Order: sequence, then structure tokens, then C-alpha cells
Amino acid sequence: MQYDSPIDIVYLWVNGSDPAWRGKRRRAAQRLSAGHRSSLGLHGNVEGRFRDNGELRYSLRALEQFFPEHGHVYLVTDGQTPAWLRPSDRLTLVDHRDLIPATRLPTFDSGNIESYIHRIPTLSERFIYLNDDVFFGAPVRTEDWFWDAGVYAAWSDEALVADGPLCQDANSMDNATRLSRQWLAARAPDRPRRGDATARRPDYAHTSRTFAHAPRPLLRSVLFELEGLAPELFAGVRSTVFRTWDQPTIVADFVIRWALAHGVTRMRDYRHSYLSTGDADIGAQLDRLLSATEGIDFFCINDTTDNAPAHDARLAQVREALQQLFPLPSSFEQPVAFKHPRCLKPGTWQSAQTV
Repeated sequence: MQYDSPIDIVYLWVNGSDPAWRGKRRRAAQRLSAGHRSSLGLHGNVEGRFRDNGELRYSLRALEQFFPEHGHVYLVTDGQTPAWLRPSDRLTLVDHRDLIPATRLPTFDSGNIESYIHRIPTLSERFIYLNDDVFFGAPVRTEDWFWDAGVYAAWSDEALVADGPLCQDANSMDNATRLSRQWLAARAPDRPRRGDATARRPDYAHTSRTFAHAPRPLLRSVLFELEGLAPELFAGVRSTVFRTWDQPTIVADFVIRWALAHGVTRMRDYRHSYLSTGDADIGAQLDRLLSATEGIDFFCINDTTDNAPAHDARLAQVREALQQLFPLPSSFEQPVAFKHPRCLKPGTWQSAQTV
């Protein structure tokens, strides 16, 4: 199959320090039913899940540096706009209200929100979904992420996920892997749905590994198809207000695993890295990232500082590392002005101020 359109990019983004948004989040938490409170997932409503530490700005810089041929960028937000964002005919803000039924709002679960992204009206068939804490680290070639009839995916370096039912104290990715296994096992052998090319592979076997925190190459038509094939999974994840342990994300696991089972996804080895800001050695992790001489295809800096204050030194370290990695503003940023260097103390740098 030949594709002529560029590959679009979809981001989710939230400014967790916005007072109006914080009030909405607080009221939503207060309205939770007892059942929903008991289903809250691990770290489902902590500050780190919603904190804006400048990642989107640098992810866009990386995108423009390493994939300048990308298509349109869609930024899905809850009525928010980054203060530094420059109007561009290559970027469209998409409000939650434009994708999600009003009766399902507000929601603060990224797994819920991302289950709607293929409904963006003008989205290309082939697109890449990026969390704002994921960054390209090397030049992007289309053939490294898409093949003629499908997409590629990467395994994480995490330990294998134990078989069994979903666990209340497990993270979302582990439970997502368990949910996918249950759904696919209950429906094997599968009938061809779209012809022999996407019939379930007879040699498919579940692999108890999670997928890497990575750019997600996706096919819009597959997501629409899966809405019809697995309506209960979509309905489940779309019922959440905050992340819950019993309705884990499906785009980051089930969609990929179904595509693996039906020959639409192939596994590929990438040079990649995962950093966790809550780890005691985050400084060393950042140093290794900065000293990587041959580069890596992508990396993720996951904010696991949970309810740490915004001035936490670990968050500052992340910002400084990202500035070193991607110092040049992208075309999506407003022009900035800097104080004259003589006004600064030696060894310091001045944050950019919007003109």
C-alpha cells in the first residue's frame, strides 16, 4: 500500500499548575464515587502525572530537529495553551470537548483521552502519537517506524509481567498487558476481519513484556476497527475520571498487541533509554544521556517525583539537561528576548521571556 500524505504527530499536554484547571481537578476528585475512589490506580492522581516541566517545548524541538518532514501537529489539551506557543499553520490545538462527549468530561486520565485521538477529523492515516515526555534522539526515517502495511513497536527493558488477574497495586502498563492477554486469549482462534492480510497469525503467542515508553506509530483505520471489535475495552477506559487500576490504558498495549497478532505490527530494536525522575540516581541517568556519543533513537524522561514541589532540584536538573540537548528554539515557539549576558552572574543563564 502506498501513502502519499505526510505523517502527522499527536501530543497530549496539560499544564497542571494552572489555577482554573487545578480547581476543576479538585472538584472532580471530590465528586468521585466510593467505587471509583477504590479503583484509583497507582499514582493515578499525583502531581507528577500532570506537571508541566517544559517537556513539550523540548519534544517539539527534537521533533523539528530529527523529523523535519513530519506532517501536521495536533496538540490535544483541556482548553489550555502553552504560554510560549507560536501560532502556526502546522499545528492545531484540539480541545477535549472537540473529541470527547460532554457527558464524559472532565477526565484526567491520559488512557481515556488517547482512546479518542483517531477521531481528530483531518488526521492522516499514518501518524505518530507522542507523550510530551518522549523525545526523538536521532534522525527519523519513515521506514524505521512504518512498513508497507503496518507499523513497528519496541519492547521495554522492564521485567516480565506475571500472569494472572489485574492487580490493584500494579502499574497501568502491567495491568494493560494482562488485560490484552485475557481479551486475545478469549477470542482465539480469531476470524479474518479485513481479509487474509490481517487474519490472526497462527503462530502468535502472548509475550509478557510491556512496550517501551516510545513514539507510537499508529494507523487510524486500525483504531476505528478496534472500536468496533473491542467496544467493551474502549467503553471501560472511557469511563474513567482519573487513572484506575481495573481500566488500564489500551492504546499503549492492546492496540499494539492486537496488531501484532494480526500481522499489522512488527517488533523492532531501537536504541532507546528510559529515565525516571524519582530515582535516587536521576542525576547519573541524565549524565549518561548527555554523554551518549552515538545518540539514541528516542528516550523518555518520566516524571515520577509524584507530589514533590515544583522547585524540586531533580526537576531543575531535567530542564537543564533538556536545554543542553535541544538548545535551539523550534518554529513553534514565540520569539524570545534575553537579558544581556553582562547582567547575569557567572555560570548562570536567563530564562527566556515571551516578547
